[in-house]
Amino acid sequence: MRVATFVGGPYRSWALRAAPDSLLSVQYPGPAVAILAHGGGDEPLPPAQAGTLLQLDLNPLLVVSLLAVAIAYLYAVWRLERRGDRWPVLRTASFVVLGLGGIASVTLTGVGTYDTTLLSVHMVQHMVLSMIAPIFLALGAPVTLALRTLPAGARRVLLAVLHSRVAKIWTYPLFAYGLFVVTPFILYFTSLYELAMRHTWVHELTHVHFIAVGCLFFWPLVGIDPLPGRWPYTGRAMLMFLSTPFHTVLGLTVMQSTTLLGGDWYPSLGLGWVDPFVDQRVAGGILWAGGEVVSVTMLGVLVAQWMRHAEREARREDRRLDRQEVAETARPAAEATDAAGVPAEDGSPEMLAAPWWEQQGGYDPHGSRDTQGASRR
Repeated sequence: MRVATFVGGPYRSWALRAAPDSLLSVQYPGPAVAILAHGGGDEPLPPAQAGTLLQLDLNPLLVVSLLAVAIAYLYAVWRLERRGDRWPVLRTASFVVLGLGGIASVTLTGVGTYDTTLLSVHMVQHMVLSMIAPIFLALGAPVTLALRTLPAGARRVLLAVLHSRVAKIWTYPLFAYGLFVVTPFILYFTSLYELAMRHTWVHELTHVHFIAVGCLFFWPLVGIDPLPGRWPYTGRAMLMFLSTPFHTVLGLTVMQSTTLLGGDWYPSLGLGWVDPFVDQRVAGGILWAGGEVVSVTMLGVLVAQWMRHAEREARREDRRLDRQEVAETARPAAEATDAAGVPAEDGSPEMLAAPWWEQQGGYDPHGSRDTQGASRR
């Protein structure tokens, strides 16, 4: 079903074309905003421009799915704050606005409309779904939020899943790295890409696969959720560094290829306003340059997280050393007191370790008995 927009005077007309021989038009006041519904139509698409790529392209199933995830996350945050616990605003913004919003920006707009028409637009979508949105989803810490808000039974189930053998395999960094690197080569240089262009359900599964692989790769690297087998920061930074060259190789391979990706799909569209070979070179350049930018940015994020972790560890070690120094300073005096048979004075380790009511005359917190068993009544 395609929804086009016709503007006449102060009115905007939406034309919903469910079939070639049926047309339903509805008019209401409002500014002129073009909306294209996902699913295509008989008419060829106009040349892609900034305005057309920003138009809405509504896929009802995807809209409902994204809204359901966002509502579930926000409801969990509301429950957490209702009981007096704090949840960082940056985590909510990362998950809902940048993570889910990033997915919506390339699937519910004109980018989604042209993703089967221009390879360059598809590459932009590919990078957002597999490299940008998963980073912000990981920084939103949804697993941690779920563990803090789910009922006890559901929490035990989630913990069992996280510690299962399957989860350990799928979240193992080298396994996720292999999927992340191999997936685009298998997609673009086999008949699978043409199949995804010609069949909508395969195309949508490809989107899901991009997001899933991106989450598997980035979650153990930058996420703060409790995942099994998390590597130290040195290993994470090295793995991120090793992922950088693959974007260069893939981008250059796409740019220098003498055959079109997707077989005869793009020529069969009959678009006179674009040369498929030129667009393919642009797509390779986007993949090359975009991958470098994301990789370098990710290395910066990892270094910043590493530095904050080192600062926290340093403060924790300082507190431990302070406690050890106080204990060592008080030990000789305590030993001397024990040897002389003198009761411990206030401020000694024995008194400091005792409950406060025992340090103040044997007060019983229940209000009925003192610590010697004598009734105050």
